[in-house]
Amino acid sequence: MRIRRHFAPASASGDLITRVNDKPVRGMTLDRAVKQMRGEPGTKVTLTIYRKSDERTFPVTVTRAVIKVQSVKVKIVQPGYAWVRITSFQERTVPDLAAKLADIARQQPQLKGLILDLRNNGGGLLQSAVGVAGAFLPPDSVVVSTNGQIADAKQTYRDTFDNYRLSTFDSDPLKNLPAIYKTVPMVVLVNAYSASASEIVSGALQDQHRALIMGKTTFGKGSVQTVRPMSADTALRLTTAYYYTPSGRSIQNKGIRPDIPVDQFADGDPDDALVTREVDYSNHLANTQDPNEKAEQEKREQNRLDQLRQLEEQNSKKTQEQREKERSRPPIEFGSSDDFMLQQAMHQLKGEPVQVSKSLTERKMAENKPPRSASAPIAVKPALPAVPGTDNAPAWAPAGASAPR
Repeated sequence: MRIRRHFAPASASGDLITRVNDKPVRGMTLDRAVKQMRGEPGTKVTLTIYRKSDERTFPVTVTRAVIKVQSVKVKIVQPGYAWVRITSFQERTVPDLAAKLADIARQQPQLKGLILDLRNNGGGLLQSAVGVAGAFLPPDSVVVSTNGQIADAKQTYRDTFDNYRLSTFDSDPLKNLPAIYKTVPMVVLVNAYSASASEIVSGALQDQHRALIMGKTTFGKGSVQTVRPMSADTALRLTTAYYYTPSGRSIQNKGIRPDIPVDQFADGDPDDALVTREVDYSNHLANTQDPNEKAEQEKREQNRLDQLRQLEEQNSKKTQEQREKERSRPPIEFGSSDDFMLQQAMHQLKGEPVQVSKSLTERKMAENKPPRSASAPIAVKPALPAVPGTDNAPAWAPAGASAPR
């Protein structure tokens, strides 16, 4: 089991956990290994760590505790430009976001652009998603609707306090939010691991023409689950409805397709064709809006195969040294100076050329993105140049120019 993020003074990114309380993890499933590590707060667990850089193995004793994840992170990327990352939609997400946005407004009174980062955000509370969208949308805007076979499954959620109120709120956390956040140019970053509540927020901001979506097509988890109590200690979870964006698009299997497809790395994402989304599961819930879903799924699979063949051809031309370098490339830290997707978002906000995705799969999905209503102008115009090194690159223009839409 590999440590991807630092969690204790004795651990480092890239370390390998080889044992949990003297039990070897080799052959264990991830779920089983995690279960071995978990326990009552205050109890201890001993992990045996192998550090490749030092070629040594050593034990680390960790005291178990309830982990309180800070779901909202912010950073001033450049003067006048802020990056706001939401890792999940929790009870404290909306008030924490409001507090962070107020801090940004105090530090940057002349805010020129905002990047909302929802990459790798697997979702969370519906109320928090409505509140986050409401921070940037005009009052009483539709954020999401649900529809199903039972009467109480048909709901429309607007960005009113009643729709994002949680029992832990003493008052409306967005009441005194600076007005600049309703109009500041915005880019939302998403990827294939942005799911559920992340798709609700990005879909609302896209349909309401409030922000430009950049990155990769999202996961496509657009179904609503309802828990029905069966007895004092049992319950039944049922799928009862679908989520729909303000324009009526079903998220299920489709996900939110970016206005500008962008890779995570400057030289492309070599594993892009291998990414699994909701639609790729054999027992996925169908999208009732799409009578041609099966044909489109086959087309998507063909695109993936084409991309794989292209990758194999490219890899065959690489040296062993190049392949080793790619395999050992560390994961990108979102918000860092090496974050290529963030760099492209900044280019977009500043009206500079943006490098679009080199992925055949992503570009074809972007080309087939369903049109949105043209009731309002988009907040930020696309600034897309041709993809370097491709023959069939689209002819995009910088922001402010007469780019085709």
